[in-house]
Amino acid sequence: VQLAESGGGLVQAGASLRLSCAFSGRTSFSSYAMGWFRQAPGKEREFVAAITWSGSATSYADSVKGRFTIARDDARNTVDLQMNSLKPEDTAVYYCAAEISRATMPPYEYEHWGQGTQVTVSS
Repeated sequence: VQLAESGGGLVQAGASLRLSCAFSGRTSFSSYAMGWFRQAPGKEREFVAAITWSGSATSYADSVKGRFTIARDDARNTVDLQMNSLKPEDTAVYYCAAEISRATMPPYEYEHWGQGTQVTVSS
């Protein structure tokens, strides 16, 4: 499995960004739950959002609920993270992750990771 994130950048507080993760691999994308995580300088990596293989269930960190939306497009093998009302504390490297799972809720552990894309929010 290979994951490639894109869409990061430098924005001002209150702006929006859309991150995208392109999936490639031997097993069908539709077999994977997908997640987004982030890591700020000097901090541990933290969960941001996740979506099940079917797209029927999502989960979000409390810090991003109501501002971020995760969505998958199985025709394009992509998972996007729409980020609105960005805050300086959202500054981090954002990672896409994949875990083969047919569970009804997103998993906690992920096997496959992308290289990350930098998001910087200025005040």
